[in-house]
Amino acid sequence: MEKIEFKIKLKKASLNKKSFAQIFGLKYQSVNSWGNNGRTIPYWVDSWLELYIENQKHKELQRVIKNSGICNSLES
Repeated sequence: MEKIEFKIKLKKASLNKKSFAQIFGLKYQSVNSWGNNGRTIPYWVDSWLELYIENQKHKELQRVIKNSGICNSLES
């Protein structure tokens, strides 16, 4: 994963480097240096962000369905 892709995916996930670092208990300085001066972004970050983004979509869909009352009408 390249630095620009990391920034794009963070934005898509409604995260920034600071909040990402806090989620994992990492130092912000470490996360901020990823992609600089030959420091690579860990291999797991890409797949984690993809899953996080998908999870956020599912949570929003669940919220919309719950608030619409569709579930209540299906139970009758």
